Amino acid sequence: MPNLALNLTAAALRWPDRIATRVDQHTLTYAELDAAAGRTATFLAAAGIGPGDRVGLMLPNTAAVPVTYYGILRLGAIVVPMNPLMHAREVEFYLTNTGARALFGTPAFADAAISACAATGAQCWIVDDAELDSITADFSPYGPPAERADSDTAVILHTSGTTGRPKGAELTHGSLGNNQDLTARTLLHLTPDDVVLGCLPLFHVFGMTCGMNAALAAGATLTLLPRFDPATAIDIIRRDGVTVFEGVPTMYSAMLGVADRFPPQATATLRTCVSGGSALPVQVLHDFEKAFEAEILEGYGLSETSPVASFNHPGTQRKPGSIGTPVEGVRMRLVDENGRETLPGVAGEIQVLGPNVMKGYWNQPEATAAAMHDGWFATGDIARRDEDGYYFIIDRKKELIIRGGYNVYPREVEEVLYQHPAVAEAAAVGLPHASLGEEVGAAVVLKAGAQADPDELRRFVKERIAAYKYPRRVWLAESLPKGPTGKILRRAVQRPEFPEFQEK
Repeated sequence: MPNLALNLTAAALRWPDRIATRVDQHTLTYAELDAAAGRTATFLAAAGIGPGDRVGLMLPNTAAVPVTYYGILRLGAIVVPMNPLMHAREVEFYLTNTGARALFGTPAFADAAISACAATGAQCWIVDDAELDSITADFSPYGPPAERADSDTAVILHTSGTTGRPKGAELTHGSLGNNQDLTARTLLHLTPDDVVLGCLPLFHVFGMTCGMNAALAAGATLTLLPRFDPATAIDIIRRDGVTVFEGVPTMYSAMLGVADRFPPQATATLRTCVSGGSALPVQVLHDFEKAFEAEILEGYGLSETSPVASFNHPGTQRKPGSIGTPVEGVRMRLVDENGRETLPGVAGEIQVLGPNVMKGYWNQPEATAAAMHDGWFATGDIARRDEDGYYFIIDRKKELIIRGGYNVYPREVEEVLYQHPAVAEAAAVGLPHASLGEEVGAAVVLKAGAQADPDELRRFVKERIAAYKYPRRVWLAESLPKGPTGKILRRAVQRPEFPEFQEK
């Protein structure tokens, strides 16, 4: 796969007048988007940016993202996506870690960008869609995209840093191009008639590859939502005739919470919904499909796999609760603690091999060596595989609760809690215990207007799960901490201080 920027230049030649991006009433055709990205590339070249240089993007979901993203790639430079909500210290780390020479920031959070650039010596441009048009208006569009090889780095995407400081996964033109084409062609069957709702952040690999890159490669329309709100998302689906919705489980739960405000025909145009980022509770899947009459296909991937590794492929058997089977060209296996492959039904760590796997972690050879085993990427996720080859996520290896020597997977506890009619969100976590090592606890957010007390919820789980697994402590919370995509962060859940545990 040559330069990923050819996505846009090819689409502009084929569908120049079709709408490429929409943000409310503001639209860009493919010809307009390509020209804007070309002017941005020339602007960057005039600022001294060249092939291989790193340029940060710290922008919300607006048209400025594909304009700058494809402008950077067109020049042969490397994109470093960042969450616009990051603090200056975090931005400074990303810039320093990658040696980035410049950064595009957003006016709403300009202080952190400006401060970090001043500390690192990087050039800084604070832009919204209008300002970006203004600063690049006098530049002619750059020529053809710079020649790049499949193995050349296109994006340095930092991991969430759940096990330490974030690491920059090097995603190449080949890995991203392969995954975007697979998503558009095989998984979502995208055509120029499709409208994809881009409410996943484009600085995250799910939104970047499966939303932006796949939609633009197929000539579809990407309609953008800068900040997710469930009612607004449903309004956009109705207004723009959205056919493909991609979200994380908390988005589906949030949309369920406002479903009664909308008539059934509000989402009548939806043909495919995709869930990823974390495990989708089976109860949420069933409730959403009943409320919105739209099928959800669940998949699996990580930043390091560009991201899609497995999927419940359209037109084949779908198994609720499963992440499906490996996608075309990708192999997956489960291994035990000794590195031996496990048999069907036996849990093991997922390892992935294929053209979607990252090149490595930027300037971190030891971290790369620890994660890669003869080309196989060790994900840290625990799953089991059934006789049909379908994979079922059990949990993150590092979030396993060990209670008195017994393994308790948080997701198993959460799945039961989601079956309670009052529960909107749940997170099972380990609590320190003097004799058992860890005890099982659970934080729960109730649905609006619903009532349930902790003892009721504890008893509900106790009746449906093995005695050593049910949470001895349940507490109610107004909300649960979430990452930039809306994924619930168990590690950040506030754990109340309980007195000495008593068996109940």
